[in-house]
Amino acid sequence: MSRIPYIDNIKEWSSEFSFKHDIKVRFSETDMFGHLNNTVPFTYFEEARIEYFNSMGFMMDWLSAESDLIPVVADLQCDYIQQVFFNDQLTIHVKAAHIGNSSIDIHYLGTKEDGKACFTGRGTIVQVSKATGKPVPLAEDMKKWMSQTSVNRL
Repeated sequence: MSRIPYIDNIKEWSSEFSFKHDIKVRFSETDMFGHLNNTVPFTYFEEARIEYFNSMGFMMDWLSAESDLIPVVADLQCDYIQQVFFNDQLTIHVKAAHIGNSSIDIHYLGTKEDGKACFTGRGTIVQVSKATGKPVPLAEDMKKWMSQTSVNRL
């Protein structure tokens, strides 16, 4: 895994995830070669990230009509480890790897049913004001909640 710059030790890195979301690969997500299209993991990251934030109650705050705050994806990357095929059952693991003032570096691990990694990813989410488009600091309770590891969430 030395080719993936955000992972020093895959076993240690993998053990730090406290949230997971299951996904089954649909036929429409495969390409003419029969494997998962290379753009689809980004959709899986989005789905798992939303469920991760939902599990902590953050999406309700962001989606509230009264809220001026929204999460914006500032960057996103995926590193492919092994092929994925139609009907594979995947688990997308999500964790907050680094929490900044107004941003969160989110890491992702996609595994197959046998537990082996098929892709990894990372991305920066920035909380911004809808009105100004400028970054807004994350609430301290939000930072605290994301920084806590809870093995009960698996």
